[in-house]
Amino acid sequence: MRYEKRDHVARITLDRPAVLNAMDLRMHEELAAIWDDVEADDDVRVAVLTGAGDRAFTVGQDLKERARLDREGVPRSTFGSRGQPGWPRLTERFGLSKPVIARVNGYALGGGFELALACDLIIASEQAVFALPEAGLGLVPGAGGAFRLARQLPLKTAMGYLLTGRRLGAQEALRLGLVNQVVPADQLDDCVAQWTAELLRSAPLAVRAIKEAVLRSVDMPLEEAFSAEFGWEQRRRYSQDAVEGPRAFAEGREPRWQGR
Repeated sequence: MRYEKRDHVARITLDRPAVLNAMDLRMHEELAAIWDDVEADDDVRVAVLTGAGDRAFTVGQDLKERARLDREGVPRSTFGSRGQPGWPRLTERFGLSKPVIARVNGYALGGGFELALACDLIIASEQAVFALPEAGLGLVPGAGGAFRLARQLPLKTAMGYLLTGRRLGAQEALRLGLVNQVVPADQLDDCVAQWTAELLRSAPLAVRAIKEAVLRSVDMPLEEAFSAEFGWEQRRRYSQDAVEGPRAFAEGREPRWQGR
């Protein structure tokens, strides 16, 4: 992994380009420590996750490592990663309060697609390719792909991709609403920078409150969502930023967010 923090943005890079950033157990362990730090560091307001090189975001699980673990008698995984290195992984960090952008260039396959689906925004290059090929490998998309894809697409559309492993191009992913924007590869970094800049202009507590409310209420009846209590909303409601936003608007100036 490579991890850099600058100007309120955490930049996280899956750094195994020689194997298309396939994810081994060491990578999962390193990622867990990074996500812990992203959540704990109040100076970090946005995270950007990407893969090294120009061929892949990540192709998911390192199947050569998995084959070795099978030979050694290590039990095979199922849905979720509890009890495995790096738990909870991003796909199961349901309380991560800060927005995460997936910067996808090239292949996002298997666990790579699942990782992108767990992010809040996906910005993709025109050469991005998404797929969940697990069925053809005798596996299941256990990092949430079977659950998230069926929530983010019409059910039969999702089933088509899940049961066949059919690949999904960037433009089709955009048409289906799985990604936020698709640009030529040489414009990808600029596009991600534009999105991060817009997120940083928003009040940090408001962003966290909105993310929590949206993700927790997706499966709630609407009436229940209105009456539910959301921790980050309580912090925002009684924060200095809740006063600063209207005041800055009335005074015709840019707000100065304090995040508390």
